[in-house]
Formats: sequence, C-alpha cells, structure tokens
Amino acid sequence: MKSILNKLDKAFENKVRLGIMSALMVNDHLDFNALKDLLGVTDGNLASHLKSLEKSGYTEFRKDFLGRKPNTKYMVTKKGEVAFKQHIAAIEQLLK
Repeated sequence: MKSILNKLDKAFENKVRLGIMSALMVNDHLDFNALKDLLGVTDGNLASHLKSLEKSGYTEFRKDFLGRKPNTKYMVTKKGEVAFKQHIAAIEQLLK
C-alpha cells in the first residue's frame, strides 16, 4: 500500500486542481471563463491553482484575441498528461 501512496502526485490533491486537470484531459483546451464556470470557483482561486499547475509543468496557456477581447486558453502538457494518468492509476489501485 505504501508504494501505491507514493505514486499519488501532491499537485493533484486539491479538488480544484483535480477538476482542472480532469476538464483539460478531455478537452483540447478551455479558456479561463469556461474553467471558472465548470468548477464554480472565483477568479483568484482558479488563477492560483492554474499557476500552481503551470509551475509544475503540467499545464500551459496561450493568449489570443477574440475580436478585441483577450482570451487565455489552457491546456495540459505531455508531462501533465503522463503525471495525471499515473495519479489516477494509483487511485484505482488503491481502491482495489
């Protein structure tokens, strides 16, 4: 059991970060407002968790413009995809 617990990634222990990664794993990208609406969190809360995932190298962003309005899109990096799949696999092993 200890070896399974060691496979859990602390970056995903927070429910907001788990939600962000889950949403981004099934979508090519999502913008800030879509993530905020989906997760029901405040701007500041979402921004801090996105920054944490970005520092880990698990997410990245791209800034575009929709007309004259700035639009920031977030996506999972390859490193994030691998880490998240390992984290979910560890949870599945733990539940068996």
